[in-house]
Amino acid sequence: MKSKKARKQRKNLFNAPVHKKRRWMASHLEENLLLKYDRRAMPVVTGDTVKVMRGIFKGHEDKVSHVNVNKRYVEIEGLTLTKADGKKIAKPIHPSNLTITKMILTDNWRRKKLERGLSEEAKKEIEKEAKEQIRELEEEEKRIEEEMKEKELEEPKDRTMETEEEEETVKKVPPETIEETVKEEKTKKEETKEEPKAEKKPVEKKVAKKTSTKPSTKKVTTAKKTSTKKKEDKK
Repeated sequence: MKSKKARKQRKNLFNAPVHKKRRWMASHLEENLLLKYDRRAMPVVTGDTVKVMRGIFKGHEDKVSHVNVNKRYVEIEGLTLTKADGKKIAKPIHPSNLTITKMILTDNWRRKKLERGLSEEAKKEIEKEAKEQIRELEEEEKRIEEEMKEKELEEPKDRTMETEEEEETVKKVPPETIEETVKEEKTKKEETKEEPKAEKKPVEKKVAKKTSTKPSTKKVTTAKKTSTKKKEDKK
């Protein structure tokens, strides 16, 4: 990028292809790793142990749980934020605020990249570390599988115990009480059948009387007419 304009630099950053964004997701190596691998920075990978150098969680050291290349942030185990509704979410951190304290060397591509320009002794050490890490991962996977199998075996045992307890409770109840309960249920069913159903009475429909809305046609005699009739009678 040759332009000094901030708008062009930001445009290049947001519209860059994924392989370039992945390269920019790099963090500085710790001093002992810097001298060992003769490199200042490396792209962060899930599983790397990382130390936070800036922000609220400064000094926190733990493994990387997730790397989001498109949004350019990293999630670390143990760093969470609480939302207004009480839910906990992972705290996103930019890789420039981190330093790598321990690297995962199980990836062949990463090992080849580190081995460039190093002596044969350093290459042997890298391969030795990679073998140890692979062995540790295999042991963890076996342990997880064993735990899952134990849980699966425990579930049917619990079910069998519950069924045995139910059978024991049934055996403890004497047969006389069972016969009495069955008879009571039969009598209740017979009573319900014998009860006659209540006859539904026909509902009388109330007819609303129609009120006449026609205006009254009464003849109204004016005061003048009555006065004229009285004068004629006197004459």
